[in-house]
Order: sequence, then structure tokens, then C-alpha cells
Amino acid sequence: MKKLFFIIGAPGSGKTTDASLIAKRNSEDIVHYSTGDMLRAEVASGSELGQKIDSYISKGELVPLEIVLNTILSAIKNAPKDVVIIDGFPRSVEQMVEFDKLLQNEDEIELLSVIEARVSEEVAKQRILGRAAEAAEGEQRSDDNEEVFYNRMKIYNEPLKEIQDFYTNRGLLKVIDAERELEPIVAEMEEFVKSKANI
Repeated sequence: MKKLFFIIGAPGSGKTTDASLIAKRNSEDIVHYSTGDMLRAEVASGSELGQKIDSYISKGELVPLEIVLNTILSAIKNAPKDVVIIDGFPRSVEQMVEFDKLLQNEDEIELLSVIEARVSEEVAKQRILGRAAEAAEGEQRSDDNEEVFYNRMKIYNEPLKEIQDFYTNRGLLKVIDAERELEPIVAEMEEFVKSKANI
């Protein structure tokens, strides 16, 4: 049985860093995937699905819902460990609803919690734009500017209330204050994941 955790959070919330540190510290039991990384890995594998994904990514288009869901499902099922943390999913109400339907037909996967790494827009903005200011010339991420930041925040915030309500009603939402220093955030998240997953 795969024990699944999703981590959601605004750009700059640190969700990928948090998840990767937890997996690193507990490599015997926990594996971590980032949604974008999984899609890129599928492309790199040269599989038929990978070629299909690449045809969207290379044009800068959104990868269709069904492909994203199948990629995530396949990663969970083939994960080398029983505890799987995925960050950056779900990103929309549609993704959440469709994944929930898939889970109802899966006996081998249990979603234990959706962890929200919560930061205010102001903190998220300072982190993202601060990251841009600190980046050496030529190393700056293309999405680290103010206009793009507000667009990403809008995309994150629009479905957020519905996602929060959906998982709260199922007793699955865990909110963690992600405005602190990295270590206490990771420690709290790690303790929660381990207690939920019994490891």
C-alpha cells in the first residue's frame, strides 16, 4: 500500500525544498516527486508518453489533465518506497476532482494528507524577487520577476479556497506556517508525515 502526501503552496513557499529534505533524511522510507520533474523525466525516458508530453511542453502549452494524472499515478505505483510525497499537485479544482475519482478505483494508494505550506503573498513576493536579485547574471530563473510572480500567484490562489474546503471536509488538510526559518518548517512537516505514515 502506497501512502501518499501532497504538498501545495504558493510560489516561494519552499514546498519543493521542504519535501526533498524530508525525503533525503528518510531515504529508507520516503520518496519525493515534483510534478514538473516527473513530466520532464517521462520526456527524458523517450517513451511514447514522453514524446506526447514533449509535444506540449516544447510549444509552451499546458500538458493535458489526463496525461498529468497518468504520469502521477504511474510514479506513485512504481515508487521504490511506500511513502510518497508529491509537491505542486493538485494545481486546479479539475486536477483535484479527477485524481479523487482515480483514487476511488485504486486499492493500493491511500492519500493520507494534503499539506499546505502557507505563506502570505508579501513573503512569497519577497522570496521570489529576492531570489531574482541574488541570482548571478545569467542564472536568474525566467519566472522570477514581478509580473510573472503575480500571474503565478493568481493561478495558485484562484482554486485555493475550493481545494482547501474539499480536503478540510475530508479531514485531510494540514496547514503549516511556512514563513519561518527552513529548519522548523521541515522539522514540523517531517514529524507530521512520519506520524501519519507510522514510520
